[in-house]
Amino acid sequence: MCGRTAVSLGADGIRRACAYRDKQGRRRHPEWKNADKYSPSYNKCPQSISPVLLSQQHLEKDSSSSERVLVAMRWGLIPAWFKEDDPSKMQYNTSNCRSDTMMEKLSYKRPLLKGKRCVVLADGYYEWQQSNGQKQPYFIYFPQTMQETFNKSDVEAKDPDGQRLLTMAGIFDSWEPPNGEGALYSYTIITVEASKSVSSIHHRMPAILDGDEAVGKWLDFAEIPTQEALKCIHPIENLAFHPVSTVVNNSRNNTPECIVPIQLDFKKETKVSASSKMMMNWLTNKPKKEKDDGLPRWSSQFIQAASASRKTSINVMNQGMEKEEEEPSAKQCKNQ
Repeated sequence: MCGRTAVSLGADGIRRACAYRDKQGRRRHPEWKNADKYSPSYNKCPQSISPVLLSQQHLEKDSSSSERVLVAMRWGLIPAWFKEDDPSKMQYNTSNCRSDTMMEKLSYKRPLLKGKRCVVLADGYYEWQQSNGQKQPYFIYFPQTMQETFNKSDVEAKDPDGQRLLTMAGIFDSWEPPNGEGALYSYTIITVEASKSVSSIHHRMPAILDGDEAVGKWLDFAEIPTQEALKCIHPIENLAFHPVSTVVNNSRNNTPECIVPIQLDFKKETKVSASSKMMMNWLTNKPKKEKDDGLPRWSSQFIQAASASRKTSINVMNQGMEKEEEEPSAKQCKNQ
């Protein structure tokens, strides 16, 4: 599942981090449609507003379906057919949708078959590992360059051109409120069985699109039919992660401390890799600087990152509709 994310870059930083090549090979940056509605946060949860990529043709019919645009959307899909006057009255949890049942549920099936595919952007997502009655949060993300670090000072001064954002497959819809106010765009994140690299933390994970080719196929609804695009929905191994402070447990806490790595007692941990142990030993033995902010400093080159093998099987073609069966999600919060 995916119930909490971090998106620390500002609107312009998000745009720069989403550079891509168009069909002519030209380097492009997607433009924002409503950047004023987006604000960064180290602790986003359902009902908050996050940056989402989609085909520009959804908003401008004369545009190429391969061109991309950024839209700030509400996390938690409100279907177009929703009849209430307030999105908070939605009876079901739609922050995530399971890949194996999304074609059985009207909330997801209708927009998916209409090509309403999107890519949800984040620095990474949080997941909680349960062990001996305790819950330890982890931050999970794409492996970064050697220069990318996660200590507090570097987190606050990141270069968006050097950061690789996590790109999660989603479905979006547009809901027109009965009072005639502007349309509300909202999304859900597709989830799959966890890959081997993160299965020790949780049994499910977001459907992550690894690489610009996969992102392009998922977004280009006019050229890539639904069944072809669904081949992009599978677990991936190309991920890195580290334990973080339980300060992230409270969704009101929005500080860089949420994603800063901490050291765990390995005697209480299971399935700890050799590379993670090496990184923690390095943290322990590293001399402190004169001005120490009290937070661990280390580069993501020490973070566990598995090889990029892929699972390719999917099962999404069952037809019909049944009651929503979503994964338990993190506690919801007010808009951030």
